[in-house]
Amino acid sequence: MLESVGALTGSPWIYAVVALSVLFDVFVPVLPSGVLVIMSATAAAAAGTGRVPHNVPDILLLTLSAATASVLGDMAAFRLAWRGGERLERAIARSRRLTAAQAKLGAALSRGGGILFVIARFAPAGRSIVSLGAGAAHRRLRDFLPWSVLAGLAWAGYSVALGYFGGQWLGATWLATGVSVLALVAAGAGAAFLVRRPTASAGHPTATAGR
Repeated sequence: MLESVGALTGSPWIYAVVALSVLFDVFVPVLPSGVLVIMSATAAAAAGTGRVPHNVPDILLLTLSAATASVLGDMAAFRLAWRGGERLERAIARSRRLTAAQAKLGAALSRGGGILFVIARFAPAGRSIVSLGAGAAHRRLRDFLPWSVLAGLAWAGYSVALGYFGGQWLGATWLATGVSVLALVAAGAGAAFLVRRPTASAGHPTATAGR
């Protein structure tokens, strides 16, 4: 694997590539940001083995760049939706899938509060729905930002850990990357189940409307 992607993972530009992918996948959820983070962390696991023909990413910098980009992307989506909430709602209303997903996730967040925001970060398109939905609903930034930071750190830390420890156990190989990606997908499926799971009683939203 290192021979195939060494030019990318061995360059300081890997942090920018990862950050840009994570930043924009709030708008384009199909971007392979998680795969890039895991691949870079898997390469980092080869450090100290004596078999690395080039530099490898620093784990701490990789985690911080992914987490920071995640929060910045959330803020961009939040502000965009805040300013164009009505247009966004009309766009969502034209898609049955987006409408259903927004309703389910919105109900789940109202039941479970901010912690479900963190869980939703792992669910497919969950980050997009939460960030855009919170902005369109004019939630307060001080209620939204702390959970965005926690969600970004949790997702980045988990993704980096998967790649790094997968590389430690299986070597810096495509097999290690594939197993780690499968674990990330499984976490996404579990998160999607949790945020959609019905509960016996409804709670109250943690964030209130306003500035």
